[in-house]
Amino acid sequence: MKKCISLLLAIFILLNFCFAEKKSKKKDKKKNKVKVEKIVSTENENSVSEASVEPSLTSDVPSEDVEISISAKDLSQDPDVPLPKYTLRKPEGSPVKLRESWGYVMQNRLDEYTPGLPLTDICFFSADIDCYGKLVNIPSRSKIKTNGARCHLVITCDSKSLSHFILQPGSDVRKKLLKDIVKAGTNYDGVQIDFELIPLKDKTNFINFLADLRYMLGQKKWFTVCVPARNKFIESDVYSYKEISRFCDRVFIMAYDEHWSTSAPGAVASTDWCRKVAEYAKKTIPEKKLIIGVPLYGRTWASETTAGAWYFSGANRIMTEHGVENVIYEDDIPTFKYTANVEVTGYFNDIHSVLALCRIYEEFGIRKMGFWRVGFEDPELWNWIKISR
Repeated sequence: MKKCISLLLAIFILLNFCFAEKKSKKKDKKKNKVKVEKIVSTENENSVSEASVEPSLTSDVPSEDVEISISAKDLSQDPDVPLPKYTLRKPEGSPVKLRESWGYVMQNRLDEYTPGLPLTDICFFSADIDCYGKLVNIPSRSKIKTNGARCHLVITCDSKSLSHFILQPGSDVRKKLLKDIVKAGTNYDGVQIDFELIPLKDKTNFINFLADLRYMLGQKKWFTVCVPARNKFIESDVYSYKEISRFCDRVFIMAYDEHWSTSAPGAVASTDWCRKVAEYAKKTIPEKKLIIGVPLYGRTWASETTAGAWYFSGANRIMTEHGVENVIYEDDIPTFKYTANVEVTGYFNDIHSVLALCRIYEEFGIRKMGFWRVGFEDPELWNWIKISR
C-alpha cells in the first residue's frame, strides 16, 4: 500500500513539473513574439539592432509561430541588403512635351507594361518570320490594353538569308507573306516593318516590298518602317531615308547602339552622336514622318572574356598566364580552374540622360519620339513625358 501511495505521489509531482514547464515556455513564446512585433512595427525606430532581434531567432519557438510584418522602410535597414554607394543626377527643368510618344511593348513581357503611360502609340513586339517565310508568333491585339493609344503590330526579320528569301520578286512566299501581314494587322491601327538585316543586293526588292505592302494595307491603316541611325549619306545604303519615307506614314530612326556588345565600350547613344543623327534626319525625312528612337537600356563590357572554345595552345597559354598549378583528370579528361580579375565597364540610361537626349531632339524641332523599350526604364521617367498636341 505504501509503495502505491509513493508511486502516485511521484507521478503527481512529475505531472505538476511538466505543466509548469509548458506554461513557462508558452509565456516565453508569447513574450518573444510581442517583442519582435514591437521592434519591427515601431515607426519611430530608424533601425533594428542585431541584439534586439537575436532572442526570437535563437529561441526554441517554431518559425511559423513568429509573426513579423516588414515594411519597405524596414527592408533598407537589412544589413544583408547592400545599399548603393553611388548617386545619380536628379532630373531638372520642365517635362518634355511631345506631339507623338511611341513605346515598344514585348508580348512576352506584358507584366512590365502599365496602361495609361504617356504614349500616343504602342508598338506590340513582335510577329516573326520563320525559315519557310511564314508569319508566326503573331501577338493577339486583345492581350494589350492601350487606353486610347494607337496600337501597331511589329513584324521582324533578323536574318540576311531569310530577308533575301522573302523579298524575291514574284515568289509565292512573298505574295503569301504580304497577304498574311495585311490579315494579321486587321485588328491593329497600324503595321510596322522592322527588317534590320537586308542584304545590299536586295535594296530594290526591299523598297518594292514596302511599296506593295503600303498599297495592300490601304490609306486608313498606319504604316511605319524602322531604319538604323545614320549621320551622313551612304551611297550603297539599303535603308535610304528618302526612298523609304515615300511609302510610309512614319519613319522610325533607331537612334541607339552607337556602341554594341562586341564594340569598344561606350554610350548606347552619346549626345554628340545623337545631334549628328538628328541633323541628318531633318534634312532627309519630312518632319511629319520623322520619329526619333530613344534608348532606355544600357550595356556592359568586360576587360577579359573567359568563356569560349580554345586551341590546345590557347588553353595552355591562359593556364600559364593565370598561374594554374594543378590539372585534375576527371574521367581521364583534364580540367582546371583559376580566378580572374575582370574589369567591367557599363554605360546605361537614367532619367537625366534620357531627358538630355530628348531635349537635344527638341532643339532640332523634333516632337515625335519613341522609346525602346517599356520595362527598361526607371518608372519615374513617365512623370517627365507629357503629350502636347
